[in-house]
Amino acid sequence: MEIERPNPDELLAKIKAEEKKSGKLKIFFGAIAGVGKTYRMLESARLRKKEGIDIVVGYVETHKRAETEVLLDGLEILPPKLIPYKNIQLREFDIDAALKRNPKIILVDEMAHTNTPQSRHLKRWQDIEELLSKGIDVYTTLNVQHCESANDVVAQITGVVVRETIPDTIVEKADEIELVDLPTEELLKRLKEGKVYLGEQKERASQHFFRPGNLIALRQLAFRYIAHNVDAKMLSYKQAHAVSNVWEARDRFLVGISSSPNAVHLIRAVKRIASDLGVEWIVAYVENFRPLKQVDKDRVAEMLHFAEKLGADTITLTGADISDTLIQYARSKNVTKIIVGKPEKRGLSEIIFGSVIDKIAHKCGEIDLYLLSGETKGEETFKLSHAVLVPFLWKNLFHIALIVILCTLVNRLLFPHISVINTIMIYLLTVTWVAFRYGRWMSIIASLLSVLFFDFFFVPPFYTFAVADVQYIITFAIMLFVGVSIANLTGLLKRQTIVMRLQEERTQSLYALTRDLSKSSYPDELFKIALGYIQEFFKCNVVIFAPDANNRLLLRFGQTKELNITSNEYAVAQWVYENKKAAGKGMDTLAGSLGIYLPFNGLEKTVGVVGVFPKEDKQFVDPEQLHMLEMFVKQTAFSVERANLAAAELDAESRIENERLRDLLLKTLTYDLGESLTAISEAAKELLNPENINNEAKRASIIQKICKEADSLNKLNKDK
Repeated sequence: MEIERPNPDELLAKIKAEEKKSGKLKIFFGAIAGVGKTYRMLESARLRKKEGIDIVVGYVETHKRAETEVLLDGLEILPPKLIPYKNIQLREFDIDAALKRNPKIILVDEMAHTNTPQSRHLKRWQDIEELLSKGIDVYTTLNVQHCESANDVVAQITGVVVRETIPDTIVEKADEIELVDLPTEELLKRLKEGKVYLGEQKERASQHFFRPGNLIALRQLAFRYIAHNVDAKMLSYKQAHAVSNVWEARDRFLVGISSSPNAVHLIRAVKRIASDLGVEWIVAYVENFRPLKQVDKDRVAEMLHFAEKLGADTITLTGADISDTLIQYARSKNVTKIIVGKPEKRGLSEIIFGSVIDKIAHKCGEIDLYLLSGETKGEETFKLSHAVLVPFLWKNLFHIALIVILCTLVNRLLFPHISVINTIMIYLLTVTWVAFRYGRWMSIIASLLSVLFFDFFFVPPFYTFAVADVQYIITFAIMLFVGVSIANLTGLLKRQTIVMRLQEERTQSLYALTRDLSKSSYPDELFKIALGYIQEFFKCNVVIFAPDANNRLLLRFGQTKELNITSNEYAVAQWVYENKKAAGKGMDTLAGSLGIYLPFNGLEKTVGVVGVFPKEDKQFVDPEQLHMLEMFVKQTAFSVERANLAAAELDAESRIENERLRDLLLKTLTYDLGESLTAISEAAKELLNPENINNEAKRASIIQKICKEADSLNKLNKDK
């Protein structure tokens, strides 16, 4: 195993995560109810108890299964919290009792359960998060149909839409996930014997979820989900321990494309292979700081967008060496196979210095390299929807010629006083400046002109291109080579600077957005902050829709007069809000609209929709631009949802306090305060008249009466 120096950022993130000292989460995961998740959880709990670990049962739903209830014997069980709801008593997990008990491990069954409205949290997974934040380890259970990302697939398989779901991010944070599974035949047998559901619920289950085809599909979905989670844990481990070697535990393809129109054939071919094998695939383009024509840039952006439509993850990498950049990224993502297009022709530079494919083959090590046909004869190559050619700038060529002429005049003035070598240095300095100002190609032209002018004016015989001394030919060649090298290196440095500046702008914008969002806790202010940042970064018009009480979108923020938002645009925004998917111009859905609409998807629900109206048709064709917009939207959605949850929590606390005051007031009004005071007053008057007291027994009785009434008033005062 090859070990490299760990990444400082990854080490810092790991240290911060360990400093949180949060509890550990273990999920007993299954494809469907009845596979034995709760049973397995209780078995594990009994083993932990035998090891002397402080473990309690916070909430377990046995569903009256005798074999499960037996496992509860000998375990400490927290009493459930009884909450009145619609004339019945509901049993809920008592999180306050659990926090007060503060065990090492607590069992909380049914992670996706929705709590009653009077509970502190809306969902049980939120109760579990609070327990974890207090340093308590949690054992819980979960079925695959309750994972948010699997919800649509489960509905398609079973025809049943599962309402109780949890965010995948919560599951991904689990320290351990244990798969609990049963063969389909055995599970159906358990259902028939009444070990899963009873009565009418058993009949309904057999007609819906518990059909053999559904069970097979759900088991496969659960296996895939677990495999994905384990794969993520493996990548996290490799990053934390700086392991660069590829572990071939699961196939993952990396497809390297160029700006060639024929690269689309490579994407299609890999799509077919990945679909047949059921593996993850990534399409990558490497910007190696060489200038591209606008038509090539647009083609690369559209091909990456095309790959995303086919189901690939896409990324644009930056690096001077294409092979090194691809291999480094492949190792970071545990890619097992790199796939590139096979070139039809080899250029002179590739023959002399070696091609990108040759370099990858020598450096990829344990990663497999596959070559597929990069050019397919007889097939139509990838065409842009709007191809734009970059015109040659004759104006720049005139400027270059003028600059070289001025440099020559300066050299003519200095020629009697300086050597020929210094004259060459002045020309090279000019070439360097041209490279920074006008780019590589203009700098190469400046190098050629410099050689010609130097030969004509400063090499004998003067004012002719003839050369008397053959050694000057070597000087011309070296001068031209150095000039071209300077042009290439200077142009490369300039492009690197531009790329780094763009990356810095993106990072700074995201940081500034996150910082400003953290300063407010009001949804309207958060939306306004996001609106300003999106408009400033993308230089286009933006509007934000927010739902009313009936979940109908209202246009809340943005320049509505300039855009003239029609009813059709409202309909697109409403569709995006209801379906939680992006749509609009340039998308696969509702592409005829004027703007691009993205939902503000939080962990629990969608809090609004943003509409972006690009001034250029191809602005968001580039996946990097679209991903940047998605990051702005996601950050805003989380902030708005957090603000809504905080407001709901304050409202709940206010209602609880009002209820307490109301109960106290009712208790005070129903208590006969005047009667107690009258009784104390009369008893005191009797004590002041000794003639009314015949014996000590009567005296003691009066004193006891005073004490009793005073204690009642004192108790009422304490209840306040």
